[in-house]
Amino acid sequence: MSVLLVEDDATIAIVITTALEAEGFDVVRCDSIAARDRLLQERRFKALVTDVMLTDGDGIETIGTVRALAPDMPVIILSAQNTLDTAVRASDTGAFEYFPKPFDIDELARTVRQAVGSASARGEGEDEAPSVGLPLVGRSAPMQVVYRMITRVLRNDLTVLVLGESGTGKELVAEAIHQLGHRKDGPFVAVNTAAIPAELIESELFGHEKGAFTGAVARHIGKFEQAGGGTLFLDEIGDMPMQAQTRLLRALQSGTVRRVGGREEVRVDVRIVAATNRDLEPMIAAGTFREDLFYRLNVVPITLPALRERADDIPALARHFLTLAAAEGLPRRQLSDDGAALLARQPWRGNVRELRNFIYRLALLSREDSIDSETIAGLIAQTRRSEGDADGAGIDTAVEHWWSSGRPPSGQVYDAALAAFERPLFIAALRETSGNQLRAAQLLGINRNTLRKRLHDLAIDPQESLRRS
Repeated sequence: MSVLLVEDDATIAIVITTALEAEGFDVVRCDSIAARDRLLQERRFKALVTDVMLTDGDGIETIGTVRALAPDMPVIILSAQNTLDTAVRASDTGAFEYFPKPFDIDELARTVRQAVGSASARGEGEDEAPSVGLPLVGRSAPMQVVYRMITRVLRNDLTVLVLGESGTGKELVAEAIHQLGHRKDGPFVAVNTAAIPAELIESELFGHEKGAFTGAVARHIGKFEQAGGGTLFLDEIGDMPMQAQTRLLRALQSGTVRRVGGREEVRVDVRIVAATNRDLEPMIAAGTFREDLFYRLNVVPITLPALRERADDIPALARHFLTLAAAEGLPRRQLSDDGAALLARQPWRGNVRELRNFIYRLALLSREDSIDSETIAGLIAQTRRSEGDADGAGIDTAVEHWWSSGRPPSGQVYDAALAAFERPLFIAALRETSGNQLRAAQLLGINRNTLRKRLHDLAIDPQESLRRS
């Protein structure tokens, strides 16, 4: 892995070179902007480490040339001018990090390593589809902001709150923070707090002792302890019951948990990443979310853009999902340029999750190895027909089809029709709310107990309906 070092102080250059070579990097050195630009034209580098004041110009002012020659290469800036102005100028260039001189050489070496890892996670320097193992895909400007925020929390255990619409990939951010950070060798434990019944959430998070309640036939280790030494991802945190919020706040403040029915405090070593698609501040005003818990969680907020705000990333995401689909046993497909352009023009209201599901269907249903715009347009039309057009014509067609395809005897039609159309309606509401029954009931305008009864009567498993989405 080659790193370009631009430093006109020979002593500092030797020190930096020695440290980076010890980290396994191949360091190429030069001492001027002209030499830097020539090297960038001749070969590719994983990162650039540059001083500001060089023999033939200002290293910050010429970063624009660097971006033109190597758009995705991370830049680390060094400067003896330790002023706020220099730091702001460095930040404005989008530099990965800024080090005032003198600096900690070990810290610089670690930062270069992380910069290279972050660039690799973005698919930097690759023309083909990104690696299946990398959690985040996209090079758009909104995602660059996300990447920079992620890199700033890799070397610490600050609590992160990931915000964004459903389907934008909030869990992937949590996975990236874990996989690229210093806790990568520990467990990553994810829990959807909205999918756990209110009466069981404390047991799931903190564990319980044998006999703590009816059915507690053995000790249960909760998610906090399971994630010890690693990362605990608390998804849909905005839907956590108030009582559990109080227990969670206490755990975050003390670094300990007490199992339900237990007497001892158990110390836990865990990094917390929480996520929600809800606006928590109005919930605080309404008294449904604790303000002190919000501030405890919102130490480092990371907001994920909706897919419509990063349409430039859709072709790369689509090709990435085709690679994933092939790895999971579906036919290996390629995406044509016109097909990619058509995908990029779609609204994708369900964000990345909707795009992923659509690409998997394409991989399964396409008869050709190369998927073009005609194939995509056909599946889009078919999907819209099955889901029903916005003007309701699709629903009318579905009712007519049901009516003519063997309706039940007279006197039973109404109840049978309700059952037939309630099922997909409830499943759609559960998918929209990520399985949160309270929010699904609110969305439908019915009582939560009514929803639960109908799910039971219709044999709908909330978690199974999500897996089939």
